[in-house]
Amino acid sequence: MKVTTDSCFLGAWAAEEIKNEELKIKNVLDIGTGTGLLSLMIAQKNDVKIDAVEIDREASQQAKENVEASPWKERIHIFNEDIRSFQPAKKYDCIISNPPFYENELTSETQTKNIAHHSEQLTIAEVLRIIKAHLKEDGIFFLMYPFKRNKEIEQLLTGNELYALDSAILSQSVRHSPFRAVIKGTSRKEISTSTESMSIWDEHQQYTKSFVDVLKDYYLYL
Repeated sequence: MKVTTDSCFLGAWAAEEIKNEELKIKNVLDIGTGTGLLSLMIAQKNDVKIDAVEIDREASQQAKENVEASPWKERIHIFNEDIRSFQPAKKYDCIISNPPFYENELTSETQTKNIAHHSEQLTIAEVLRIIKAHLKEDGIFFLMYPFKRNKEIEQLLTGNELYALDSAILSQSVRHSPFRAVIKGTSRKEISTSTESMSIWDEHQQYTKSFVDVLKDYYLYL
C-alpha cells in the first residue's frame, strides 16, 4: 500500500494533538491501519497502547513486520480482523481512521485495491458509527476525508452525536482548491471550534512552512 502525503499529515497532526491533550490518552484504536503508518507515528510521540485493526491480510502482515522493526513493538498490537466484528474488552481514549474515500466511483481491478480505496467494504458512515460505539465518553477521535464531502460528513457527525473540535483543510498548493479535511472530534457537544487551512506545496514547489512544522519530526529532509 502506498504511503500518501495526506496520510502522513493526519498521523503527525494527531500525534501532536494527543501529546497536547489535557486528558491523558492511554489507549488508541486505529481503524483500517493499512501498513501501520498512523499507529507508528502516534507511538513515536506518545506513550500509549495502540490496537490497530486491518481487514486485508497482506497489509496487516506488513503492518506486523513494520511494528516488529520499530522501537514501539511492545505498545502496538495488530489485529487482522473486520472492524465491524471487532469486539475489544474496553472503550478507547482515542480513535483514529483514514477510511476509504471513493464511494460509488469506478472500482479497481483487484479486490485488495477495492478494499483499500473503495467503500463497498466500509463506508465513512460505518466508521463514524464504530467510533461512537468504541469511544469513551470523554475521548477524542481523528478522521480524514475528501473535502468535497464536507457537508455530508457534518450531517453524519450530527447523526451520530459526534462533534468536531478542530479541523485542518488541506490543499495540494496555494493554487489548488482544498482536497482533504482532517478533524479532531469528540462525543461531547463543544461550542469552541477552530479551523486551519494549509497548503502542502508553495509556488516554488517546495513544502510550505506550515506543512514542514507539522511533519518535521517524521520527514528527514524537509
